[in-house]
Amino acid sequence: MAPIVKLAGVEVDLGHDALTDRLVIRTIAVADPGDLITRLPQPAALAWVRRGEGLVGWGEAARVTLPAGEDRFTVAEKWFRSLLDTAQTDDQVDAPGTGAVAFGSFTFDPASDGSVLVLPRTVLGRRNGLAWLTTIGGDGELDASSPVTTPGQVRWHDGSLTAPEWEQAVAAAVASVKAGRLRKAVLARDLYATTSEPLDVRVLLHRLAARYPDCYTFACAGMVGATPELLIRREGAEISALVLAGTTPRGSDAEEDKALGAALLSSAKNAEEHEYAAAGVREALAPLCERLAVDPRPFLLRLANVQHLATAVTGRLATGPDPDRSALAIAAALHPTAAVCGTPTDAAMELIRELEGMDRARYAGPVGWVDARGNGEWGIAMRCAEVDGTRARLFAGCGIVSGSDPAAELAEAQAKFRPMQDALEGRDS
Repeated sequence: MAPIVKLAGVEVDLGHDALTDRLVIRTIAVADPGDLITRLPQPAALAWVRRGEGLVGWGEAARVTLPAGEDRFTVAEKWFRSLLDTAQTDDQVDAPGTGAVAFGSFTFDPASDGSVLVLPRTVLGRRNGLAWLTTIGGDGELDASSPVTTPGQVRWHDGSLTAPEWEQAVAAAVASVKAGRLRKAVLARDLYATTSEPLDVRVLLHRLAARYPDCYTFACAGMVGATPELLIRREGAEISALVLAGTTPRGSDAEEDKALGAALLSSAKNAEEHEYAAAGVREALAPLCERLAVDPRPFLLRLANVQHLATAVTGRLATGPDPDRSALAIAAALHPTAAVCGTPTDAAMELIRELEGMDRARYAGPVGWVDARGNGEWGIAMRCAEVDGTRARLFAGCGIVSGSDPAAELAEAQAKFRPMQDALEGRDS
């Protein structure tokens, strides 16, 4: 499969002469637009929003869909840079997320086709008291909106493995850990939904953002979700990340909630699972940074439906042979983390391919955005679904270590399906 680029609606091979066509990119300051998701004019949306701030985009000035390969991140970035080499840019705001911005969603497994990077025709941004509009070849006006439609009736179907089959896979993974093949593996499930009306990403984004304001609500090329995990943020030389691993439900009242959180913090099984994830991020970032700070112990991150063990990471990129390492390049260096793959990485990836019985596609891969200066934010595509027409494929995964119990892991996976299930069915909780 050769890389396919869509430029002004026409698909061409990567490197085709069409890539030398000059793009005219203009960013202007605008009045506060309010809720960004409300301003999306069409169902084919691009979004990265948290607590009302972030970026939304629509239309396609250019798009690349990449084949399988360890180099898919590098090829995507080279494609983006090739567009910028001849672009004419007028950026009147000059902040992270202004000027040319590409939204991306990458496959979890390097053996999978389908990673995508999109350069929108229009981007609307809102952050830290600033608001801006970026257009490519446009007139700087917001587009007229099409009507928003709800999914209607939802029917559910088993994914690649039934619940009992997935429990067997978890038991096999535990046996592999106990046999010393690896220390941790992350196993995922999928679940299918069919709706009576075509899926409008804007509806799902609205529902997810309202229910999970502390998550990064995202959409890119049909992948939509609300991830709590920040893989990397880069603003100039400063970087930050939030590592999550170890999960328990929320309580029915404050007392139960506190007890569940305390049990999570004291759980040896969850502490082990979390330490592998935090150590992996620390090891990947340390060679890139002149300064790196990692929380000495995890804290509780409470979301609407679950609590996670979380570790915050901050740092400053080192100067050296590659001082302009972009957010996308750093995301590539981090992926796949132990939080979504396992450790050691190669053994965990091999076991995932052996036991899951499916291709994860872009689930658990990096999702986010990068701008022309290399700034950007990338999360891990979790609590998400891939939508197409009236069909949605949901995903959820759990970290498996020697102390994992298949029934408990199944219950955790089912809890992790809930955000997207609620978004499709319109439930508040």
